[in-house]
Amino acid sequence: MLPDVHKAFILLLILLDGLRMNSLEFETVHWIWDGILYPQLFGLGGIMIAAAIIGLSTGYFGGIGIPCSSPYHWPDLGILYKRRKRPVRVYMDGCFDLMHYGHANALRQAKSLGDVLVVGVVSDEEIVANKGPPVLSMEERLILVRGLKWVDEVIVNAPYDINEKFLNTLFNEYKIDYIIHGDDPCLLPDGTDAYGLAKRAGRYKQIKRTEGVSSTDIVGRILSPLRAADTDMSQNNVAIHQHHSNTEKLQAGKNLPIGPQLSHFLPTSRRIVQFSNGKGPEPGARVVYIDGAFDLFHAGHVEILRSARQLGDFLLVGIYSDQTVSERRGSHPIMHLHERSLSVLGCRYVDEVIIGAPWEVTKDMILSR
Repeated sequence: MLPDVHKAFILLLILLDGLRMNSLEFETVHWIWDGILYPQLFGLGGIMIAAAIIGLSTGYFGGIGIPCSSPYHWPDLGILYKRRKRPVRVYMDGCFDLMHYGHANALRQAKSLGDVLVVGVVSDEEIVANKGPPVLSMEERLILVRGLKWVDEVIVNAPYDINEKFLNTLFNEYKIDYIIHGDDPCLLPDGTDAYGLAKRAGRYKQIKRTEGVSSTDIVGRILSPLRAADTDMSQNNVAIHQHHSNTEKLQAGKNLPIGPQLSHFLPTSRRIVQFSNGKGPEPGARVVYIDGAFDLFHAGHVEILRSARQLGDFLLVGIYSDQTVSERRGSHPIMHLHERSLSVLGCRYVDEVIIGAPWEVTKDMILSR
């Protein structure tokens, strides 16, 4: 046992070292001890360290002991070890209708702010009341969300409005530490902020919205060929009948998007790395290969990739080029090659992708993989 004077002297050295470093950082910001979040374990020159551990000696300062609340123990100032810790749990919700790589990137960012990502999938009824009827059913949207590699838990039929009752449920039942949303505004029909309560509670964090894609944009791409066909029909009617009314319709149709709408997404190697597992197959692993267009990534794609993954140890997915899809299908894909690649890479069952895979699997391709 060390004398109390020796203990105090060593503690003073720790304090002085903390002042020199300005703060003592231990591991990551993503841990909580006994329900209290420590973004940095101790700051301001280690003052909290001194306040917490000077009470190790119950005989100091006239025999008045100071309760030790530090997450570290110093028995006889021997080896330092940590008390129980729990991961930071973050929550993000959404409709996830016509799910795309923008949704996946949002959930990837949300996961980076914590250790466990809980995702709330808004109910069909809530979507109808606040935005209009969804394209995909709840079952399809759940398969897509659960199929993402960053999602740990899912809350089914989450409310669109995070009211006080649901906020308490998140904090108390699901042990949520932070609620995450993108930097785009989310307003309720009455004009109020859907995340206002979370912001006022100091439990809100914001991520950057992925530019270049949205569910509305995808609907526009789907409808674009139909609008172009309607315009062509109107032009033919004008040429044949020469009716003034048809001419007026044609003039009015000039404001509609004509022809295929182009994606504004700019692929970067950094984004691909963010979505990739970054690991190859282990020696002796059974590699399974499956290819396809994977346009408008949907629940059926998730299911077939899950089944393929169960056949081996490493799933390699080939994604056809835009030209190959156009030649084989007779029309351009809705999502271009790099958008489709990110959607597939975000799936938890996929280990690696071949971007622009050939239509036929060659011997050289098999040997090189």
